[in-house]
Amino acid sequence: MKTTIEWTGDAGFRADSGSGHSVQMDGPPDHGGRNQGPRPMEMMLMGLGGCSSFDVMSILKKSRQDVTDCHAELEAERADAVPAVFTRIHLHFVVTGRGLKENLVKRAVSLSAEKYCSASIMLEKAGVSITHSYEVREAE
Repeated sequence: MKTTIEWTGDAGFRADSGSGHSVQMDGPPDHGGRNQGPRPMEMMLMGLGGCSSFDVMSILKKSRQDVTDCHAELEAERADAVPAVFTRIHLHFVVTGRGLKENLVKRAVSLSAEKYCSASIMLEKAGVSITHSYEVREAE
């Protein structure tokens, strides 16, 4: 896996992935940025959410669950001192579908957290406290 980061002026940077995709990152105006993209630490949090959501959906599909929607809400706390690392992250999954089995949703979230989500496991090994919750909703 490779990526390149290109300075785009002021506090802005473009990240180009090895798979051919680009993301613009930027700092806030009070740090010289123009607010034209997410902050790098926000990108880390988004990466964690994407990694874990990918796992949850993959596990639920293999379990033949009729999922119509899945979204994750992440909330993080950071240290007050430099470096302002993540200290706590909570992931809350909202899974909607037809006749979903709650025990399978719980299992999918647990498997992602404990076995499959590389981002989550890596951050936990670095000392970040990561918690998970979920809710199951019936599709209309």
